[in-house]
Amino acid sequence: MTTAVLPPYPPREPEQPGEESITAWALAARTGDPDAVERFVRALHRDVRRHVTFLGADPQSADDLTQETFLRALGSLHRFEGRCSARTWLLSIARRAVADSIRRTTRRPRLSDTADWAAAVERAQARDLPGFDEGIALAGLLDALPADRREAFVLTQLLGLPYAQAAAVSDCPVGTVRSRVARARTALIRSLNESEAVPV
Repeated sequence: MTTAVLPPYPPREPEQPGEESITAWALAARTGDPDAVERFVRALHRDVRRHVTFLGADPQSADDLTQETFLRALGSLHRFEGRCSARTWLLSIARRAVADSIRRTTRRPRLSDTADWAAAVERAQARDLPGFDEGIALAGLLDALPADRREAFVLTQLLGLPYAQAAAVSDCPVGTVRSRVARARTALIRSLNESEAVPV
């Protein structure tokens, strides 16, 4: 009887490229290098999608807004000079894409052809994914934060941007970002403590 030999550790995920590499790819993509374009998009796709989702995009439109962000960015690459990191530049574009989407939605509300749309959404959601309930709870807590605090928290704590880059994306001073993150943490901790104190 032979036994399978398992590696001592789980396989390592490939390391994320650094800011310098991503910015270099963006600069190379300006000249039309298709490999650089692909690397640039692959390196930042996940961060852009998470950013637009947490800025308030509904999950169904997050993919569309991510695609729109990259279309805008690729169309504007000729103007990117590398004075800030490509990630900061791209997340600024994503922020504007979400704001434009919200403006469009508020101007032209859509009508639903489903009588009970809430039930239809509930049926369409996957329930057997690990962490589903926790993800819903986190999304609810983040949604309860004011938009400016949610954005600062998501950029620095979930996407891992340094405060200076988050300030550039949010178009505000670094001290304001620090203050917003601190207030968001305080509000989230308070909300968690209150939810744990409520008897089930």
